Amino acid sequence: MSLGLQWLDEALGAATPTLVVPACCAAVTPGAFPASAYGVPAVETTFASAAAVATGVARVRQMNGEAEPTICWAGDGGTYDIGLATLSAAAERNEDVLYICYDNEIYGNTGGQRSGATPRGARTSTTPRGKVEAKKDIMAIMAAHRVPYAATLSLAHRDDFLAKVRRALGLPGFRFLLMLSPCPAGWKSEPAESVELVRLAVACGLFALYEVFDGERYRVNARPDGTPLDAYLDRQGRFRTVAPSLDDLRAQVARDWARLEALARVFPATEPAKTE
Repeated sequence: MSLGLQWLDEALGAATPTLVVPACCAAVTPGAFPASAYGVPAVETTFASAAAVATGVARVRQMNGEAEPTICWAGDGGTYDIGLATLSAAAERNEDVLYICYDNEIYGNTGGQRSGATPRGARTSTTPRGKVEAKKDIMAIMAAHRVPYAATLSLAHRDDFLAKVRRALGLPGFRFLLMLSPCPAGWKSEPAESVELVRLAVACGLFALYEVFDGERYRVNARPDGTPLDAYLDRQGRFRTVAPSLDDLRAQVARDWARLEALARVFPATEPAKTE
């Protein structure tokens, strides 16, 4: 999450956004103003209301003739689950908001419970034998709203990350970015391996790097390189002792990629795909 915030700051340049942050790790880690804060106007909200509050902030700024961006920075709990209603409403209205979800695949700030973003087979404090259900496809949900721009972000692909954030900042309307954000405590992984875990997630195909324009034009930014799924799973304690679920996870990855490749062929983006 911290690295993602640093790169967001770099992509913003001289712009001064208003950050809207629901209940999540990002709401507590900066500390209390003025001793430690984000350095820009920031509003902390309840779990469910980030997109609604961001809507109000963006509309007031528009009425005042301000051009600075309004950015939601939210975890998966406040995006996939508790905040989904207001997220959907803001997307359907095409509010002028950039919504960024840093996805650590659990409720990391309250004990590591499973969320709609938790992948199949992962152990959490509420799924000690591994989650049975598949991870919710939030990108498909956003594409179904036909938002102007939605994309996934990788902390192991810096140039791609910055290009997508800048592209999103340059567009009007509702934009959605999804960043895989390892949580060492919840994933039972080494902190120093966090960026490598993201690289492996992309390489094995579990976390696809792609963009969706207007809900219908797809562009794949990087494809699996043959790295086995186990190379990613074996570095995390949350997947140990849940072997029966992992075959289902492998089959799911294959299905997801077949669907994504079909969409990229049928509804291509106007620009050629760029693979890092």
